Amino acid sequence: MRQHGFSQRRTWLKLHVALDEATAQVVGHTLTPNWVDDASQLAPLLEQTPSAISTVSADGAYDKRKVFSYLEKTPTERAFEAIIPPRKDAKIQQHGNRKAPPLRRDEIIRAIRKKGRARWKKERGYHRRSLAETLMFRYKKIIGNTVRARREQYQQSESRVACLILNRMLQVAKPQSYPVENDG
Repeated sequence: MRQHGFSQRRTWLKLHVALDEATAQVVGHTLTPNWVDDASQLAPLLEQTPSAISTVSADGAYDKRKVFSYLEKTPTERAFEAIIPPRKDAKIQQHGNRKAPPLRRDEIIRAIRKKGRARWKKERGYHRRSLAETLMFRYKKIIGNTVRARREQYQQSESRVACLILNRMLQVAKPQSYPVENDG
């Protein structure tokens, strides 16, 4: 860097994942360059998910009006419950004196103002989102934190195969639990 200056090749990729919290399986993923907005990847992730998923938990990077409007009425008419904490300085968009129904994001802001952020997160089950953080930890430990392929199409394939490997490893390693009756 000192000798040759800034390099165009020093960029990174972001892996966005949709995770089924019941099975901890990756049900959708996208790989994007570092300049792509996280919130723009919500629609491609949800299009990959099965229709049984009804709740979306995400971090504050997904706190955008376009995300909430997409979740309230998607093109496939699937309505999702959003568990996305707004920024600390979030403003209410539509106040209560309108005839229109309240916006979901505004209801979340009001609930946080009334109960507090920590209590809202606990009541809504926001901390289940940590399963995605655990998945990324597993990805980096097992697969690695570098992409080996050079071309974009091969990088996409590499990330797809890596997610399939993680799903398969989870299926093999997860114990089957069942109650045992005591005869004695």
